[in-house]
Amino acid sequence: MSRTPSLVLPMTDSDRAGKLGSGVSGIEQRSFGTLFAEHAPHIWRAVRSLGVREADIEDVCQEVFVIVHRKLATFEGRSSLRTWIYGITLRVVADYRKKAHRVRERLVEQVPDLVSNAAQESTVAQRQAWHTLDRLLDSLSDEQRRVFVLFELEQLSMREIAGILACPLQTAYSRLEVAREVVQRGMATWRDREPTR
Repeated sequence: MSRTPSLVLPMTDSDRAGKLGSGVSGIEQRSFGTLFAEHAPHIWRAVRSLGVREADIEDVCQEVFVIVHRKLATFEGRSSLRTWIYGITLRVVADYRKKAHRVRERLVEQVPDLVSNAAQESTVAQRQAWHTLDRLLDSLSDEQRRVFVLFELEQLSMREIAGILACPLQTAYSRLEVAREVVQRGMATWRDREPTR
């Protein structure tokens, strides 16, 4: 995804000065903007892959970074900063998925016409593959989906994932194995149905 997430945060005195306070344990002083720029694209992709509706991705990402901004001074360095941010992301996404507004749909009398240009038509197969992957990820349990997204898409180590999820390493591996099987089988079925070009 080439889209760059945006974020609007309330400014604090330390932000105005351009640096995080010196009391941040285990983290070098740097601006919150730098931290956001470094982690936001990965968090945006993770949030999307964890089942947040397209229309809500930006809001969920913003909520993640508002929490990161608010709690950064309490980060103790027991894990990497990246792992800590992914842990916050999983909690925010879990809260989002529990909310009733996620399942409400707005009904319209007539389906709007879809307009596509030639460039979009050339990527139909790629979009269909992503749609198929999204459907397969939706079919996984939340635990399996989290492990699959964090390992396969976000490239975290299994030790980091087990730490984020607070589960034994072997449990994380078991969830990954089941998720991989479901995704591989589903993608193979999709490829077999695709007409050859």
